[in-house]
Amino acid sequence: MPVDPSARVAATARVHPDAQVGPDVAIGEYSIVEEDVVIGAGCRLEPYVYVKRWTTLGERNEISSGTVLGTDPLDKNFTGERSYLRIGDGNIIREHYTVSRGTQPESVTEIGDSNYVMTSGHIAHNSKIGNNCVIASCALVAGHVEVEDQAFISGGVVIHQYSKIGRLAMIGGNSRVNSDVPPFFLYSDFNVSAKGLNLVGLRRAGFSKEEIGALKSAYRILYRSGLKLEEALGRIEAEVDTEHTRHLVKFIRSSKRGICRE
Repeated sequence: MPVDPSARVAATARVHPDAQVGPDVAIGEYSIVEEDVVIGAGCRLEPYVYVKRWTTLGERNEISSGTVLGTDPLDKNFTGERSYLRIGDGNIIREHYTVSRGTQPESVTEIGDSNYVMTSGHIAHNSKIGNNCVIASCALVAGHVEVEDQAFISGGVVIHQYSKIGRLAMIGGNSRVNSDVPPFFLYSDFNVSAKGLNLVGLRRAGFSKEEIGALKSAYRILYRSGLKLEEALGRIEAEVDTEHTRHLVKFIRSSKRGICRE
C-alpha cells in the first residue's frame, strides 16, 4: 500500500497515489507530495511543504513550512529529464528552504544524516552534504558543492559552485567561499580566509589535546612556514603524521579549485 495505514495525512494535503509514505509519517495541512516520492518512517512534514517528483526521504526527517524539496535545478542547461534528490535520516530542514535535484539525467543531489539546515536558503543541484553538518539561515550552496561531515556554515555564507568544504571546518557569517576550504580550520572575511583552528568544533567532536596539537602544527606549516604548498604538505606528512593530518593532506591534494589562504 503506497500510504502506510499508520501515516497521518491532513485532510487538505495532497499525496499522489504513486507516492510511498512509510509508517508513522505525519503530513500537515496543504502539503503536496508528488508521484515517484518516497517518504520514510517517522518523517514529519509541517503545513505547506512541497515534495516534488523523484525525491526520497529516509527516516525521521523534520521538514518545516514553506520548504520545497526536489525543485527543478536553477540551471539553464537543465532540459527536464529525470534526476534525483536523496535525503538520509534524522535531518531537520527549517522554514522556507529549497533543495534542487540534479541537472544531468539520472544525476543526484545528496543530503546525508542528522544535518540541521536553518531557514531561508538553498542547496543547489548536484551538491553533496555529508552528515552532522549545520547550515545556518540564509546560506546559499551553489551547484556541485561538496560539504564533508560536521562542517558548520554560518548565516549568509555564499558558496561558489564546485567548491569543497572540509570536515569540521567552520565558516563565519557572510563569507564568500570561492575556493576549497580545508578541514578542521576556522574561516571568515568576505573572501574566505583561514583564521586558525576550529577549536570549539574540535572539542565538541571529542578531539584530544594531542590531536588538536597535531592540527595546530599542521596549520602553522601550511599557512605560516612560507613553504610552497607541496613542500608544506610533505613536511606535514613527515613531522605530524596522524589520522587527521593525513585527511587534511589528502583533501588539499585532491583540490581542483585551490585552497583558500590565510
